[in-house]
Amino acid sequence: MNRLARVGVALGASVAVTVVGYAVAPTSAAPPTAVGPGVVTVQVHIRHSTFELDAPRVRVGTIVRFVVHNDDPIDHELVVGDAVVHLRHERGTEASHPPVPGEVSVAPGRTALTFYEFDQAGSVAYACHLPGHLSYGMVGAIEVVPG
Repeated sequence: MNRLARVGVALGASVAVTVVGYAVAPTSAAPPTAVGPGVVTVQVHIRHSTFELDAPRVRVGTIVRFVVHNDDPIDHELVVGDAVVHLRHERGTEASHPPVPGEVSVAPGRTALTFYEFDQAGSVAYACHLPGHLSYGMVGAIEVVPG
C-alpha cells in the first residue's frame, strides 16, 4: 500500500472513530422533568407560526390546562389528541371552533384556554390544522411518562 493510500485509510479510520465516539458519548443534558400528576398549567406561545411549550413531558394522570398565547398576526389553533382527532381536523373544514377539551382556536394577539387529560403513557400529538400550518411545521408531541 502506498503512502497516500495509508494516509487515506488512517484519516478515514480517525473520522469513523470520532463520529462513533460522538454517537455513543453520553449527553450531559437530562430530559426535561415531567409535570403532574394532578392539574397543571402549561404556557403555550405561538410565535412565527411555531409552538413553544414550557412542559413537553407530563405524567400519566395529569390534566393540563393549556394557556395558549397567539403572538402572531394570524389565526391559529391548538389541537391535542390521538390520531383520530388529528385526522378529523386534517380532513375538516372548520375555520374555528369553540373550545372543547384539547381543542381551541386563538385569534391574533389573544390568549385562549383548553384542557386535556393525559391518561396513558406514550406520545400525544399537538398541531395547528388551519390551511398550510401543519405543513409549515406547526406540529409536535408531548411525551407522557408513567406516574
